[in-house]
Amino acid sequence: MTYVQFIEAIEKKIKKEVTEEKRVSIHTNMKNNGVKKRGIMVTEEGINISPTIYLEEYYKQFLCGRTQDAIVKDILELYEKIRFQDSWKDGEKLKEYDRIKDKIVYRVIGRAANQELLREVPYKEYQDLAIVYYVALEVDEYGIASMLVKNEHLKMWKIREEDLYYHACRNTQEIFPCEFMQMKKILEELLGFEEEEGPGEQMYILSNEMRNYGAAALLYPDRLRMAGEVIGENYYILPSSVHEVILVAESEAPEKEELEALVKEMNETQVEEEEVLSNQVYYYDRNSGRLIP
Repeated sequence: MTYVQFIEAIEKKIKKEVTEEKRVSIHTNMKNNGVKKRGIMVTEEGINISPTIYLEEYYKQFLCGRTQDAIVKDILELYEKIRFQDSWKDGEKLKEYDRIKDKIVYRVIGRAANQELLREVPYKEYQDLAIVYYVALEVDEYGIASMLVKNEHLKMWKIREEDLYYHACRNTQEIFPCEFMQMKKILEELLGFEEEEGPGEQMYILSNEMRNYGAAALLYPDRLRMAGEVIGENYYILPSSVHEVILVAESEAPEKEELEALVKEMNETQVEEEEVLSNQVYYYDRNSGRLIP
């Protein structure tokens, strides 16, 4: 059974399980870097925003022998956890900028890989990246429900891109607080034991606490300067994904060409296509406070 056939089969089974006021459909979303993903959307009468549940992981479970009925049960349980409640039933909220301006946030994505998307949205250039804007509709332990801000929204709200940037600068670091940790500590969290000291002591991860589109923490005021104070010297920034970047002290880093080759290889072999940020390695100069490509 192909992935498309699997989605269609799951759609039919879910339709049999839900009540009449719920509608089930297959929905395709354009994700980062032009990646198109198909999933199941369940919509309810009176609620105008619904999450899409992507099925790649469930398909892997199916190929390993898990039954479709068990998968459908899991999907319906997940939907009940992440479904929208009363917050956004009033679609009028989204039409008035004053009612949603405190939820405007930004993300950074690669410019070259997102030319089609960038024709439809307001954005600001940053290095070889683009700063794009979202409305953070819901943020909880299950993740983030968001709406991409498009050019048509600017017209509806009668605002400029500069207005979005102003509010996003204020909101993003409040809604998604910064996380700056030594890579050694993160590995210890994952492995469950403390590592001995050695190479890599001066490698850090910069992200947000949810580790979701956390590469945007690059833009947080004074964050790069403060990181430089901790590291104690100039450093390189490796864009490991849209979710985080890696900071490496210059004294511990190989030549920039080697770092760029490493990032390119990781993007091609280890990072999901829709999560790739850039192949460009950046250099932070503490004296000038500049990020240099």
